Amino acid sequence: MKNTEIRSLSSSEIAERIVAEKENLTKLNFAHNISPIENPNRIRESKRLIARLKTALAAK
Repeated sequence: MKNTEIRSLSSSEIAERIVAEKENLTKLNFAHNISPIENPNRIRESKRLIARLKTALAAK
């Protein structure tokens, strides 16, 4: 998700996306701990997306 897309969302939509991405990150970490996932960079991307969403929410 690009920053322009994030900025176009409302505050409530951003908050919902943060919750969804945190759940996704938890699932990725759990799957990676059981057996290595194919693309571990997805964990890093998910963390960065959460940080971008939190920054956009704080700016609003």
